[in-house]
Amino acid sequence: MAATGVLPFIRGVDLSGNDFKGGYFPEHVKSMSSLRWLKLNRTGLCYLPEELASLQKLEHLSVSHNSLTTLHGELSSLPNLRAVVARANNLKNSGVPDDIFQLDDLSVLDLSYNQLTEIPRDLENSRNMLVLNLSHNGIDSIPNQLFINLTDLLYLDLSDNKLDSLPPQMRRLVHLQTLILNNNPLMHAQLRQLPAMVALQTLHLRNTQRTQSNMPTSLEGLTHLADVDLSCNDLTRVPECLYSLGSLKRLNLSSNQISELSLCIDQWTQLETLNLSRNQLTSLPSAICKLSKLKKLYVNSNKLDFDGIPTGVGKLASLTEFMAANNNLELIPEGLFLDLVLTCLLCTHIQTASLHYTSLQILDLRENPNLVMPPKPVDRTAEWYNIDFSLQNQLRLAGASPATVAAAGGGAPRDPLARKMRLRRRKDSAQDDQAKQVLKGMSDVAQEKKHLEENGDLKYGDLKTRRWDKSLEKPHLDYSEFFMEDVGQVPGVTVWQIENFVPMQVEEAFHGKFYEADCYIILKTYLDDNGALNWHIYYWIGQDATLDKKAGSAIHAVNLRNFLGAECRTIREEMGDESEEFTAVFDNEISYIEGGTASGFYTVEDTNYSVRLYRVYGKKNIRLESVPLKASSLDPRHTFFLCYSYCNSFSRTK
Repeated sequence: MAATGVLPFIRGVDLSGNDFKGGYFPEHVKSMSSLRWLKLNRTGLCYLPEELASLQKLEHLSVSHNSLTTLHGELSSLPNLRAVVARANNLKNSGVPDDIFQLDDLSVLDLSYNQLTEIPRDLENSRNMLVLNLSHNGIDSIPNQLFINLTDLLYLDLSDNKLDSLPPQMRRLVHLQTLILNNNPLMHAQLRQLPAMVALQTLHLRNTQRTQSNMPTSLEGLTHLADVDLSCNDLTRVPECLYSLGSLKRLNLSSNQISELSLCIDQWTQLETLNLSRNQLTSLPSAICKLSKLKKLYVNSNKLDFDGIPTGVGKLASLTEFMAANNNLELIPEGLFLDLVLTCLLCTHIQTASLHYTSLQILDLRENPNLVMPPKPVDRTAEWYNIDFSLQNQLRLAGASPATVAAAGGGAPRDPLARKMRLRRRKDSAQDDQAKQVLKGMSDVAQEKKHLEENGDLKYGDLKTRRWDKSLEKPHLDYSEFFMEDVGQVPGVTVWQIENFVPMQVEEAFHGKFYEADCYIILKTYLDDNGALNWHIYYWIGQDATLDKKAGSAIHAVNLRNFLGAECRTIREEMGDESEEFTAVFDNEISYIEGGTASGFYTVEDTNYSVRLYRVYGKKNIRLESVPLKASSLDPRHTFFLCYSYCNSFSRTK
């Protein structure tokens, strides 16, 4: 970097991605006396460069994704410093200087993804702190005095630590807008501080051991709360305190044990996204049809059948995504296609279709074993075509009587009681004869279609032939021991390292850094052109990896594909010969590290022999004494023993 006359007038510099290892740092940076912000992310820094002391007007410093073990040095001498972002380094508590908290203007501090075990000392002195991120560390407690002075906080992230309690002084955070406490063992925390945080807009309590007994009794005062995440907890029903949140827009209750919903959900008049997936629901209340602003509804992996979906779901005019995979649906929910638009269909039997309705964009009905979709039209000459998903057509295709089809029409006023009698699917009921006939007819249609396709009938000759492996019965395997339930459900990148035959998830800070003697599995989750989740699965082989790691990465890559139900193939990547698609996953920033974890195999070490010479002496008390193994140790007055011993060690390296 050449020294020019413009350096004193530069306000901001981004030097991220350069290599400043070994103490090299451009000396002309100290000439930028008017610099306001400086980014040094991913530069390999091990300590803060001394040139920072000359940047007296610096306000924002970002040194993320480096190898810093300390922030001691020049920070406390920068009087205008407002923000310090040092996430994803190797900082311990001893590496955080106390004097930076004496800076009057310090308002943003990000020390996430480091190795802190406690709250930095003197942090409570930063009275002007607005944003504090200490997530992904090992902090197990919060001192009571911390929040006495930090009353102006707007954003607080303490997720992925070891906190089991919260100080009562948190109720002083009356200006706090975002509180994230995910993945902390807060079973005994009653969260009585929440009602006092009247400005709260976002509250994330994912995997914090929430139950009905440790939730607040009321949250009526939180009139601005719009985003709540209570997923991966032990809730058996929706907490009563949530029904009073009239401003709620996003609610995530997935991966709980909820078996029913109250009619009080109609109070969520502003709700746009509702995630109830992976629960125990058998039906949805009719009150859900009153959520006029609802755009996304996720109820996959429950126990819903056709009767459990209210007919008024078609009145949700704003609905764009409806996920109901892995349930017990026999038919397309009645009313769903009367007023809605489908531009992307993710059903088992239909892969490409464009239907002319009005707003629904994504419908996922996979893994509903009794669901048979209407066949595609025989005439496929046109690029666009319509498929009739109306209830009348589904019953007609199933072979129902004309009276039943007519009763399902929309001409006459609907009788709710008649609908229940007509469509109930109870095996032990005395009134299920017609239901059995409908289901049998739908199965016969599917079997006839399959038979015609296999025989190459001219009428169905242009239909897509089912792949041979689609008809194979897949055994039910439990992958929960290896992969979290929510893996692959959010766009992004997840990495596992094979250790002792088992995939261990790697922290985000170490993505793209591979040990030469290890193997990895990489999952890239993304949304395709139709807005549906899709995946790319790679397994990376290090040049010095042992056989067990190579086999484990290939096997678990296939297990991950089966767990996700993905149709993509697993892609092998070898060290030094990675494809462009693979390197693009990590923004072309891949680095190799010498070494790796030990093999998971048992190893037998070579037999070691040792020879020792012992002298025997004494008359009444015979004694044995070890002497050097050489000729000069021999004495004719004494008796000597020459001892050969060996050790065959059988151990497992770890």
